[in-house]
Amino acid sequence: MSIKEQIEEYITSLAEPKRSEIQELHKRILKVLSGCKLWFDTGKNSENKTVNNPTIGYGLYTIKYADGKTKDFFQIGLSANKTGISVYILGIKDKTYLAKTFGKKLGKASVTGYCIKFKTLKDINIDVLEEAIRYGAKESKK
Repeated sequence: MSIKEQIEEYITSLAEPKRSEIQELHKRILKVLSGCKLWFDTGKNSENKTVNNPTIGYGLYTIKYADGKTKDFFQIGLSANKTGISVYILGIKDKTYLAKTFGKKLGKASVTGYCIKFKTLKDINIDVLEEAIRYGAKESKK
């Protein structure tokens, strides 16, 4: 199954209204990051045990470890969880930047060093979320 098919299957497996909201965010992220690499993480480890929520990934971010090794990963992640939706913005060096810059403007969202969590799209300013995604994608390329 292709990545696009896995993503579609994941989105359609979600209950409403989360399904429509994840679909809307997926479309918006694809528009913001036009032509980006797509990823899908099932949330299962090599033993097929669930270790995290399934995540749709966008873009390409290379993680550099202290020992010199590297790993390719997504820049932006989108995941449904029990209480709402999480958007992961990876590769930002200043772990306070998202909260300081976008936290108050986002609306009802919890913002950590790399994660923006909210219950529903109506709780947030989606234009500010798109701005944060653009910033994160640009910053992780540095």
